[in-house]
Amino acid sequence: MCRILFEKKTKDYGTAWRILRLPSITDQIFIKAKRIRSIQEKGTQKINEDIQSEFIGIINYCIIALMQITLDKSEEMELPVEEVMKLYDEKSQETLDLMMNKNHDYGEAWRDMRISSLTDIILMKLLRVKQIEENEGKTLVSEGVGANYSDMLNYSVFALILKKEGQV
Repeated sequence: MCRILFEKKTKDYGTAWRILRLPSITDQIFIKAKRIRSIQEKGTQKINEDIQSEFIGIINYCIIALMQITLDKSEEMELPVEEVMKLYDEKSQETLDLMMNKNHDYGEAWRDMRISSLTDIILMKLLRVKQIEENEGKTLVSEGVGANYSDMLNYSVFALILKKEGQV
């Protein structure tokens, strides 16, 4: 569902997202995660977009961030749909491989987590990314922004799976 939506939006809007710097993408993800948390805490919403749509948005923005890291700043802003979707698939596969490796090591511990905890972890990862961005991408012992985007993507996938399985 995420890929299909991304491809349709790419056909509608082109690759306008290429103009975004990583901190802007981080802020877009932050807005979505904050909205999810707000809905979880209040138990109500006034805008007719559910939490599932926001997690899908986080997934696609994380993939956009991973693509932006890969793409050279000097590359053309408008990229052919086929090229973008190939890159989307590459980043999705890399993140899926990471998920499978972590699932092996952690024994799918995420299945026993609450969706609200996954939301909190995404927000924590966003705060980490913001700090790394403030430090101009330099870290002493921590993973870089790419690893954090991959983790946020995977936590969003976990949340969608738990939601589909009936967790509130």
